[in-house]
Amino acid sequence: MSLRKDKEKVLGEIFDEARIATFLEYPAPAGANADFHLLEKAYRGMRGENFATFVKLFTAAGHDLNAVGAEGKTFLQTVKAHRNGEEYVIALESAGAK
Repeated sequence: MSLRKDKEKVLGEIFDEARIATFLEYPAPAGANADFHLLEKAYRGMRGENFATFVKLFTAAGHDLNAVGAEGKTFLQTVKAHRNGEEYVIALESAGAK
């Protein structure tokens, strides 16, 4: 089965600072913590090295690294449970997440 032309997988996308900053613009669904939502979108959408840059932009914009999600956990607590989350955990802890 092949992907439709408009749904082709993007490999090697360039994540410069301007592209990374666009992850600060995602609106949260109703009832969701906006800061937790932004962290989750960035986590799911970029590699660890890009996520570290995102975290710097995120905190510089005044967002809360310790925002709590629907499960009552901070994003750091959530990512610590992920098998491949180490690089993201380092980025969050380096920025002061708890």
